[in-house]
Amino acid sequence: MEVADIFRAHGAAWRVANAGHISLDQLKVMSAIERCRTAALGGHVTRCEDCAHEHIAYNSCRNRHCPKCQAGAAKIWLAAREAELLPVRYFHLVFTLPKQVADIAHQNKRAIYNLLMRASADTVVKIAADPKHLGAQVGITSVLHTWGSAMTHHPHVHMIVPGGGLSADGTRWISSRKNFFLSVRVLSRLYRRLILEGLAKLHKAGKLLFFGGHAELADPEVFGAFLQPLHKIDWVVYAKEPFAGPKAVLAYLSRYTHRVAISNSRLIRFDAESVTFKVKNYRLTGPKRHTNMTLATSEFIRRFLIHVLPKGQHRIRHYGFYGNGNRAANIARIRDLLGAKTPNRTDAGDTGDSDNNQDPRVLALPCPCCGGRLIIIDTFEPMQHPRAPPRSTRDAA
Repeated sequence: MEVADIFRAHGAAWRVANAGHISLDQLKVMSAIERCRTAALGGHVTRCEDCAHEHIAYNSCRNRHCPKCQAGAAKIWLAAREAELLPVRYFHLVFTLPKQVADIAHQNKRAIYNLLMRASADTVVKIAADPKHLGAQVGITSVLHTWGSAMTHHPHVHMIVPGGGLSADGTRWISSRKNFFLSVRVLSRLYRRLILEGLAKLHKAGKLLFFGGHAELADPEVFGAFLQPLHKIDWVVYAKEPFAGPKAVLAYLSRYTHRVAISNSRLIRFDAESVTFKVKNYRLTGPKRHTNMTLATSEFIRRFLIHVLPKGQHRIRHYGFYGNGNRAANIARIRDLLGAKTPNRTDAGDTGDSDNNQDPRVLALPCPCCGGRLIIIDTFEPMQHPRAPPRSTRDAA
C-alpha cells in the first residue's frame, strides 16, 4: 500500500473538487508520485548473469516528496556525510515555531521557512562564538520538517552539531562539556528575538501575504499587536541527549534527512471515504504512544500536499565550518587538530566493488531470484508498455 495508490485512485476527483485551490508545485508532485515506477516514465530490462532471470524495472520519478524515491536519495547523501564525520560527540537540537507564527508560515512558506532556518542557525553560531559559552566556531547540519505525526502543519528544524568547534584563530579545537552543549534558555531567547525581528522586517518590506482570517494582519499596526504577545512567551528550543558516537548520528540522519510527510509503511488501509495510518503521540510514553488515525481521503490528500516545499527551497542546509564553500578544508584542519585519520572512499560509503563502478550497465539491486548481478540489456521510452522482454532498436533493425 502506497501514497501513490491513493493518488491514482482518488487524486483525479480531488483535483476536480479543489480546482483553483491547488498550486502548480502541488499538481506536479501528485503527477510525479502517480507516475513513479510505472510505464509512464519508461524503464529498462535486466538479466541476471547467474540464473538468466529477466526483470522489467520502471524508472523512478526522483521527486523529493515521493515516499518511494527518498530512501535511495538518503543513501547517496549519507555516504558523503559519513566521510565528514568527526571523532567527537554530537548534539541534537530542535527549534520550533509558536502556533501563531506557524499559521502565517502556511501562507508564506518560502519567506518564513527561510527565516526559520537562518534564525535558528544564527542563534547557535552566535551563542557558541561567545566566550561566555563555548567561544568557538561550530558546524551545523539543519534539516527542515514541516509536519507532525498526523501530517498537520508543524514547521521545525532538526539540527545536528558536533560537540565543539574551531577557535577564532583556527589553531585549536575547543570541546564542549560531555553532556552539555549550550544553554537552551539562552538559545531560546535569542532565537525568539531573531524570528520576531525577521518577521517585522519581512512585513515592512512587503514580503508577507495574508489571506482569509489573517487578512487584517496586512495592516502594520495590527501585525505589530499580533507579534507583541510572542515576546512574552517561552519559545520551544530543546536539546536531546548527545548521540552515542558518530555512527549513531548517521543512523539518525538516515531517518530524518530525506523523510517526507508520511512513509508508505505507516499506511494501514484506504478506500474512497477514508485513509487509516499509524501515528505517534509524542506527549505520551509506552504502548499508548503509538495509535492509528483515520482521515477522510480528501483530507489525507490535502494534509500531504500542504508539505510540498516551494520550488528551489532547500530542506537540508549547512552552516559554520560545514559551510559548503570551505567545508572540505575545515574538516581536514579539524582532523589534523584532533589527530584523526582521513577516511578513504570505502569508509565513506563506497561499495568497493570496482566492477560495479566501471560498468554502467550493472544495476545496484541484486537479482530477486538468486541474488546475482543484474545487467541492463535493454531500455524503453516513457509510455511504452513492453512485452517480455521488449525488442531493442538493434534487434528491430
